[in-house]
Amino acid sequence: MDPAGRRSVVDVALHDQAVVMAEAATRAKVLGRLRLGDAVFRHTTRAAAIGVLALLSAVIVSLIAGSVPAVRTFGFGFLLSESWNPVTDKFGALPAIYGTIVTSFIAMLIAIPVGLMIAFFLTELCPQWVRRPIGIAIELLAGIPSIIYGIWGLFVFAPFLQETLQPFLINTLGNLPWIGSLFAGPPYGIGMLTSGLILAIMVLPFITSISRDVFEAVPSVLKEAAYGLGCTTWEVVRNVVLPYTRVGVIGGVMLALGRALGETMAVTFVIGNAHRISASILAPGTTISATIANEFTEAVGDLYTSALIELGLILFVITFIVLAIARYLLLRIERRIG
Repeated sequence: MDPAGRRSVVDVALHDQAVVMAEAATRAKVLGRLRLGDAVFRHTTRAAAIGVLALLSAVIVSLIAGSVPAVRTFGFGFLLSESWNPVTDKFGALPAIYGTIVTSFIAMLIAIPVGLMIAFFLTELCPQWVRRPIGIAIELLAGIPSIIYGIWGLFVFAPFLQETLQPFLINTLGNLPWIGSLFAGPPYGIGMLTSGLILAIMVLPFITSISRDVFEAVPSVLKEAAYGLGCTTWEVVRNVVLPYTRVGVIGGVMLALGRALGETMAVTFVIGNAHRISASILAPGTTISATIANEFTEAVGDLYTSALIELGLILFVITFIVLAIARYLLLRIERRIG
């Protein structure tokens, strides 16, 4: 081969080698950029998770530090005392704890079945042309500020209950043994029952919206198979839809319960803000959030402020315990089903 031919072959080989090296460099650069993006994403998500834990820890530490004077002064008796007298610095959390639990229980007792029934109707029975307007109307309830609920409850809902529902409950259920004490007393209008009903209206969108979304995620083939076997709509919902979506439904219920336990302004308007325990759900009472909202700006002295901060710590503990129990029950269900 002549020198010119050898040079052309060498030039081609060098060109091919340069192309290969350029492609390898490009791939390396692309892979490096992808690795960098993946590392940034991984560290960002990790920082976000750690930030949430750090924020939660900071809240816990601040609540514990702020409640130390009250814990040292009242000890465990703070949880069992009904006294609340800022003049003599005598404070007890039992009425607020009792009111928080009772009003949340009333709210969930009403909101869970009603919310699930609305979700069932929207996903299984509702005509298509009505489904979207009803869904939008329910979701709009979640966007109404709590103070609006409180004003409406005080000036509209409470007088309505005072004239209609509460006299009916007093005249009928109030005379029955065992449960009569729950409906005893005069119809104040405001009280724990009114607060529970307001809370039920407020948490209803959370249960309904989340339940509807998870119901719609059920594969159609499962429901069609059940209908093909001759199941009724109720049997499909009970045996197919609910078991398939139990995690999402429980999550919606827990979200609603957290809102009910911590709601402040709406409850403050309609509960009566009375630091006492009454067997009747028609009587005025108070909750932890309402007590803090009413008295924090008027708290004079370290002990008074510390007592209110300890109430906030108790509310945090109650919420944590409720969520932990719900998670434990869910794990037991999953283990039993396998």
